[in-house]
Amino acid sequence: MKKWSVLLASVLLMAACTNEETGSGSGKGEAQEQEGLKKVTMVLDWTPNTNHTGLYVAQKNGYFEEQGLDVDIVMPGEAGANQLVASNQAEFGIGAQESLTEARVQGIPIVSIAAVIQHNTSGFASPAEKGIESPKDYEGKAYGGWGAPVEKAVLSSIMEPEKADVEQVEILSIGNTDFFTAVQRDIDFAWIYYGWTGIEAELRGEELNMQYLTDYSEKLDYYTPILISNEEMIKNDPETVAAFTKAASQGYQFAIEQPEQAADILIEAVPDLDAELVKASQQWLSPKYQDDASRWGEQKPEVWLDYATWMLDNGLLEKELEVDQAYTNEFLPEEENN
Repeated sequence: MKKWSVLLASVLLMAACTNEETGSGSGKGEAQEQEGLKKVTMVLDWTPNTNHTGLYVAQKNGYFEEQGLDVDIVMPGEAGANQLVASNQAEFGIGAQESLTEARVQGIPIVSIAAVIQHNTSGFASPAEKGIESPKDYEGKAYGGWGAPVEKAVLSSIMEPEKADVEQVEILSIGNTDFFTAVQRDIDFAWIYYGWTGIEAELRGEELNMQYLTDYSEKLDYYTPILISNEEMIKNDPETVAAFTKAASQGYQFAIEQPEQAADILIEAVPDLDAELVKASQQWLSPKYQDDASRWGEQKPEVWLDYATWMLDNGLLEKELEVDQAYTNEFLPEEENN
C-alpha cells in the first residue's frame, strides 16, 4: 500500500505545480484550441503495441478530428499514466483494472471509461523445456516479476487448489529485463501477455507452456488494459470525454474488422516496432477486443466487484472498493458494434 500513498502525494504535488505554473489543471493554456480542434493528451501505459492500435487508427483515420479533437499520444515516462491522468497532466490514459482498483481505494480520482480488451489475456509462461505444465510445477522454480505484492497473491491463489505451496517459489524482481533473456539467464517463468510476448515466442520458434489466469479463477478475469480519465474531467467536460471515447471506439472497431490494415497503421506510426510481430499480434488480438460483449469497451459491475473482492481477501486492499465510482459505460457509443 505504500506505493499508492506515495502516488497520492505525488499526484497532489503535480496538480499544485501545474496550477501554479499554468493557471489551469490541464496545462494547455491558450494552446488548448488549435485550428478549431480541442487539444488533449492521451498517455500510454508502456511502449506502443497492439493494445493501443485503436488509438493510432483513430488518429490516422481522422476519427478524433471528426469529433473535434487533436489528440497527442505520448509515452508515460517515469510518472506513469495513472499519475498523469489523476493530476490533470493528461486528459486520458491507458491503465489496468488492478492498479485502478488500488488507486481508487487510496482516494486517487481516476475512472475507467472503456475496457480495451474484454478478457484477461495474461498468464504465466515458461519455455517448454523447463517442464512447467501447471501451477503445481511452480514449486522449486524461480519466478521473475516486478516486485509487486499482487504477484505472490496471484501465484498463491492458483497454486493452492493444486495443493502447491507458493513459499516454495523463488520470487525475483527482474525489472525491465526482456522475457526471453530472463528465462535463459535468471528465471524459470514469468507473467506475460500472450498477445505480444507469446506471439513473439511463436515467431521465434520457441515453444512456451502457458497457464492463463482465466483458466484457474473467474475472479482473475479482470479488464486489462482500460481507457482512463479522471473525475474532474468527467464532471466538467463530459462532451470531450464522450467525443474521445466515440473516436477510440471507432478505431478499435476498425482494428476488429480490418486487422491487417490496422497493423499497418500502427507500424507507420511507430516504425521502430517489429512489423512481423505487430501483424501477427494484431491478427491474434483483434477478435479479443470486443469478444463476447455487446459492444467494444463494455464493462460489467460483477467483473469489478469480483476482482476487488479477491484483492481484499488477499490483503491487497485496505477497504472495499466503491465499484460504481471506479468505472462508467456512460460515454460508450449507444449503438452496438456489429
